[in-house]
Amino acid sequence: MYVARFSSSVRTMSTKVAVILSGCGVYDGAEVHESSAVLTHLSRHNAQAACFAPDKDQMHVVDHTAGSEMSETRNVLKESARIARGKISDLAELPAEDFDALILPGGFGAAKNLSTFATQGADMSVDPTVSDKIKAFHAAGKPIGLCCIAPVIAAKLIPGVEVTVGSDVEGTETWPYAGTAGAITAMGAKHVVTDVSQAHVDSSNKVVTTAAYMCETDVHKIHDGIGVMVSEVLKLAK
Repeated sequence: MYVARFSSSVRTMSTKVAVILSGCGVYDGAEVHESSAVLTHLSRHNAQAACFAPDKDQMHVVDHTAGSEMSETRNVLKESARIARGKISDLAELPAEDFDALILPGGFGAAKNLSTFATQGADMSVDPTVSDKIKAFHAAGKPIGLCCIAPVIAAKLIPGVEVTVGSDVEGTETWPYAGTAGAITAMGAKHVVTDVSQAHVDSSNKVVTTAAYMCETDVHKIHDGIGVMVSEVLKLAK
């Protein structure tokens, strides 16, 4: 197990990576900057990315100008298509055998649409299709990358997995969601403290995680940390 840091080295061989999105927008879907960073770094490393999302209604819809709930319904797959520029498929159609790795960006959609962590914490459940796909990749020994709040999904599904959401010290402005580390531990996983520009690599489980927007910081630091996560996932996919 080790903590990895940013490097701009580029892979030349092509690796096929499935990316699971959870909507579009930090408060009710996939975090847009994180999703873009994942796709950008995959492209930089010559990897072939394909986006997927569950074809289901979001838990709710949030007005991102006010942070308040709106009285409308939106579909996770259709909202995710905004990030994927329309090139996206139903998660149910994801064939794990056709891909070398799996990555889940963060955003509250991971805690609301891919799982119930936002409402149930450590007692959360994972969407059955999401669960099936993650377990299929893990069983096949294929690497899985997760950032921001998404590592709670790995903590729920993979016994004893090591993940990071950054800090475990609550009550700071820089790490407003540090309490998530306690929930990860309560689910039987191990939380590893890292800086936002780093990623933690659980070599035995082939799970790579980075804090991303669990930290209130500059966007380029989020981008760099995700770059480390992507790079380490691709190394494990060799």
